[in-house]
Amino acid sequence: MHGTYNFWLVALSLVVATLASYTALDLSGRIAQLPNRRQRHAWLAGGAGAMGIGIWSMHFIGVLAFTLPIAVGYDFTITAGSLLIAIGVSYFALSVIAHDTLGPKRLACAAVLMGLGIAGMHYTGDAAMQMQPGIVYDPALFAASIVIAIVASAAALSIAHKLRADEQENVHPKRMAASVVMGLAITGMHYTANAAANYLPGAICGAANGVDLRWLGTTISIFTFAILIVTLMLSRFDARTASLVQSVSQLNSRIVYMAAFDSLTELPNRRTLTEHMERAIELGKHGKGLFAVLFMDLDGFKTINDSLGHTVGDHVLRAFARRLTECASTGDTVARLGGDEFVILVRHVGLPDDARRVAQAVLERMREPIWIDERPLQVAPSIGIALFPRDGDTVEALLKNADAAMYAAKRAGRGTCRFFEADMNEAATRTLQIQQALHEALDKKYFSLRFQPKFYGRDGALAGAEALLRLNHPTLGLLSPAEFISIAERNGQIVPIGYWVVREACRQIRRWQAAGLKTTKVAINLSPRQLAQPDLLATIQEIVRAERMGPERIMFEITETAAMHDVRRTADTVHAFQKCGFEVAIDDFGTGYSSLAYLQRFRVRQLKIDRFFVDGLDANDEEGTAIVAAIIKLAHSLGMNVVAEGVETVSQREKLEALRCDQLQGYLLGEPLTPDAFGALLRGNGDGDGAPPLRGAPAPA
Repeated sequence: MHGTYNFWLVALSLVVATLASYTALDLSGRIAQLPNRRQRHAWLAGGAGAMGIGIWSMHFIGVLAFTLPIAVGYDFTITAGSLLIAIGVSYFALSVIAHDTLGPKRLACAAVLMGLGIAGMHYTGDAAMQMQPGIVYDPALFAASIVIAIVASAAALSIAHKLRADEQENVHPKRMAASVVMGLAITGMHYTANAAANYLPGAICGAANGVDLRWLGTTISIFTFAILIVTLMLSRFDARTASLVQSVSQLNSRIVYMAAFDSLTELPNRRTLTEHMERAIELGKHGKGLFAVLFMDLDGFKTINDSLGHTVGDHVLRAFARRLTECASTGDTVARLGGDEFVILVRHVGLPDDARRVAQAVLERMREPIWIDERPLQVAPSIGIALFPRDGDTVEALLKNADAAMYAAKRAGRGTCRFFEADMNEAATRTLQIQQALHEALDKKYFSLRFQPKFYGRDGALAGAEALLRLNHPTLGLLSPAEFISIAERNGQIVPIGYWVVREACRQIRRWQAAGLKTTKVAINLSPRQLAQPDLLATIQEIVRAERMGPERIMFEITETAAMHDVRRTADTVHAFQKCGFEVAIDDFGTGYSSLAYLQRFRVRQLKIDRFFVDGLDANDEEGTAIVAAIIKLAHSLGMNVVAEGVETVSQREKLEALRCDQLQGYLLGEPLTPDAFGALLRGNGDGDGAPPLRGAPAPA
């Protein structure tokens, strides 16, 4: 007995198979992402029902596409059994896909079981027709249908497992293409099994009065599409909801992290450090461990930040943070308070030397340069140490006292450590008062200049002056530069103060000129922080032009240490100043590198011997004299004149004159004078420009 196929129903069966395959792929991805076991089982059950109905309905639509010349029906009980087989097979398939791994053995076993299940569903559906005599199957085609079912199952399981992650690139187009392939494989198995069935002549359907085919076909089609589409919608909605929940959770975690850790170095921040210190204090009060607070600040970091940029500064801070972490022990807390301030909370300190050893380890580690863009940068901290409970029993007190000890370490020469002592609080209070005074000084005109004269060693004539800054505060009184310059340098206030000094010096020179005095050259100090400013020369030129002052009246002094911090940059700066008509001198020579090669590169006009070597003329006699003589000969050989500062005894003056030192400066010859007092000195000395030509240099035209 032969039947015919309805093309449209065949096409509809393929569409249903494809939609069922896509549903399976989508559900596999959703189930794989579920962390909750109960949710996974719920989605497995629901997904198996939807997928099973899809496969089963494809089978029956395919059956309906085949028409026999006899009345056909299906036994309800057997038909329901075939549906249960389809749902069971689907549950098994989704369980396999959702597993973390799918090796070759697992895939082979699962494909065989699933293929046999699909084949069993198909042939059970055929049995529901209750044909009399029974259907005779072609052995070759029957076997082929089972093989196709197994191979199709293996392909479907493998593809579904690979595409189960929603994070893959173009995952939905890939699933769509894969579902078409899987749909073709499933329908191929079905129609191969149909081809294997032979209906004998005269056979009748024993279930012809069972389930009506038209009702069955319409119901299956409508419900299948509805169930599959609703299942897909629920899966997508649940996935989006889960994604939103995950995003909110990640955002919340990030907010919590940012509230507890520093974003640049990823170290604990001040808030987290405070919590750790509070717990340590609580344990310490119960006799469960003493601890130390190491407060540190990077020396020279602001210069790096200003001269090389914030990007390089950030690299330095991150590298420093990593090294600090390496120096800390398990249980210690390394935190960044902000800027270049770091703290190590050292637990289980038995003796003060335990904390000192940690500080010394940090200092030793930081002696190695930090390499940024193949450039070595030397950054060392000054460390202050406070011990619990000796130096405080609250977070605020311990941090404050460790901070005071850190500033004491800076005053002691930087790159060292100091334990907190009671009198440091007075120094810290004094520092805060000076900081506040500096903030007010420019606006309230607390600053003034003093001018210390310089004299020729040859005949004692006035050679020039050095402008020295003073701060006269109504409460603190008259402050010397030694008290406030380093504080202004650290806070960056030295930059506007330095420009004020240039402007005020120019104005004072004009006042002397207006009084009919023949003025001399005035030397002005430039700090390291000023040298780091990219617009330093342009700003100074603007000030000088605004004050109608010629550059030949001003000399700028740069300390040797500041000059050697970045030799190339210093050389460029010196040459730019000289090109604009300003003279430049190296101050405090002998305290830094004292390199002949560097002096040749700078080509400065004047060299100032540090007072340490001038003092050595008395203290060490022959050795001190030999050193000063060598410096003077070196400078003269390079065409520079030499100024000795800090001359305070007659013997020092006589030895310097004998060594042919060009100029002398010090309290023996003249103290820093007010502008009026220096004006009187100018009036008594007449023309102050009678300087002889430099030794070793051509006379000016």
